[in-house]
Amino acid sequence: MAVRSENDLIQEIERLRAELARREQESADKERQLERYAADLRETFKQERARSQELRASYVATVRALSNAVEARDAYTGKHAERVAAYGMEIARALGLSLGELPEIEFGFLLHDIGKVAISDRILWKPDSLSEDERRLMARHPVIGSEIIRGIGFLGDAADVVRSHHERWDGEGYPDGLQGEQIPLAARVFAVADVLDALTTKRPYRPASSLAEAREMINAESGSHFDPRVAGAFNTIPDETFELIRAEIG
Repeated sequence: MAVRSENDLIQEIERLRAELARREQESADKERQLERYAADLRETFKQERARSQELRASYVATVRALSNAVEARDAYTGKHAERVAAYGMEIARALGLSLGELPEIEFGFLLHDIGKVAISDRILWKPDSLSEDERRLMARHPVIGSEIIRGIGFLGDAADVVRSHHERWDGEGYPDGLQGEQIPLAARVFAVADVLDALTTKRPYRPASSLAEAREMINAESGSHFDPRVAGAFNTIPDETFELIRAEIG
């Protein structure tokens, strides 16, 4: 076997060093390229997130404007929809559900009575008890409301809340007579939040109940009007939380 000369060994070492340097340079170039890609992705993500936040803010503003337009027709509800939405989201969080993070659910809470735009002022403002025909017309507002918003993409599952917000756990509600877990969960959450606000708000025909009185009345109807699990989650929320919400919204 031929013995390599010292000069050959030196040349081979130099060749290997050059190859190693070339590969190190290629690796460094690829690393810098990856860093640029990562920086571009971070910037793109930031821009997309900003656009998404702007779009959601626009959606929220639109929904609140619609909600305010509905409530402007009722002299007694004030900011009922906003309070109910805030109460409902708090109850949803107490249930430990991602439901509480879905904007469509909040939109459904805010727009629950949008179907009342189709009900005449004569009925909405009637100071006396409604006739049977008038009650039937009023009871159509959940169906009308769900039809109004069902085709609006960003509202998603809000239509389910709008249609089912007067259903009862025992099946005695309307418009579909749904019972128990047939009722969408968000609508079951809404039912508790809605009655809580109704009871604790002063009306011309009765004074406002205290939170303690409202809790007692809601618990008395757990299993009939309300989903017992939702009522149980409601009971875990301290009075101070609801008082703070009411103070902030008015």
